[in-house]
Amino acid sequence: MSRFITTGAVAAASVLLLAGCATSSAGSGSGEAVVWEAPSPPAGEVSAQGTVRDVDGTVELCLGPIAESYPPQCSGIPVEGWSWDGIEGWETSGDVTWGAYAVRGTYDGSSFAVTGEPVMLALYDPIAPADPTGGKPGMATEAELTEMQDAVPELIGNGFLASYPENGWLWVDVVWDDGTLQAAADTTYGEGVVVVRSAMRPFD
Repeated sequence: MSRFITTGAVAAASVLLLAGCATSSAGSGSGEAVVWEAPSPPAGEVSAQGTVRDVDGTVELCLGPIAESYPPQCSGIPVEGWSWDGIEGWETSGDVTWGAYAVRGTYDGSSFAVTGEPVMLALYDPIAPADPTGGKPGMATEAELTEMQDAVPELIGNGFLASYPENGWLWVDVVWDDGTLQAAADTTYGEGVVVVRSAMRPFD
């Protein structure tokens, strides 16, 4: 059985492509139905950190877990415009070439188009994002966090990457969020419970 390691801040989960029109619903604390809509694709360039994997010319960006095999295995987002020429930090085994990079490009909800030079993650030193909780504990109990953790993959759908409970919060990693998923989580479970983190971020 393969062991799994994570890339960047994303914990173990399967990487799936973001479906542009899928919606789900769940009951909120007030008993109202909440529609979890897929976020609109980002309007401009985004950056992300992950593993680029090229299998016989088919390139994908894996933002979630990587199977610790040789060559590594993952399932990611199709990548357009990728070239290994002039960049370092990659390995090849058979028909698979891979490497871990910070990438820049555009995302249309189904594929990632490269617009900038990738940077090896070993050399990448970004500013850490601010803690959205401010270090304060969340308000959910362990039983509530477990129930939410079981529910959010279906609610979010194909953009879901991973989730884990910590300090009274449920931390949820997704491919992309413009605030749509965070708002749905706040409406469903109340504020101070779920933190949604986007693997792709607007490029500064």
